[in-house]
Amino acid sequence: MNPWPDLREILKGISWVIFGGVATRAYMPERITKDLEILVKEPDGNEVIKRLTTGGYKLFPRLAVPGFLLQSPEGAEVDVLFGDMPWLDEALQQPQHDPAGYPVLGLPYLVLMKLAAMRAQDWADVSRMLGLASDEQLDRVREIVAQYSSEDRGDLESLIFIGKKERELPPSAE
Repeated sequence: MNPWPDLREILKGISWVIFGGVATRAYMPERITKDLEILVKEPDGNEVIKRLTTGGYKLFPRLAVPGFLLQSPEGAEVDVLFGDMPWLDEALQQPQHDPAGYPVLGLPYLVLMKLAAMRAQDWADVSRMLGLASDEQLDRVREIVAQYSSEDRGDLESLIFIGKKERELPPSAE
């Protein structure tokens, strides 16, 4: 497991979660990624940036989306995204935790973000995570996608199918 900056103390009292590649390690084997991405509510963005820079993080120009890129004192890249998604309050109230105990975006909401990104790596992550998900988890993902992004339901089912197929063992040679 890659070591990432532990932001729990510095962001104490602010609702935040990890999303992106690092968050996937809560739902599938960890994959290599170059940065830690965190999601906060837009109104908390300035306070988060203030705390991180006070804590020794170096601030870089704004991202293409609302938020900033920072570098930890140890050199790790940290992207802070300021979110205003209609589901964000709900998601921040029920974070999951990765193997290191960091708060990560719940699977249904992580799927929403990765579907919206429309990058090949994100869709591959979704199929792998859903291929490992329980029926109960899949039902919850379906419910949240239907509620917040109903146009993605067909793609979701395809990614579930692909993820389950990848998990099947090849027939044994006799």
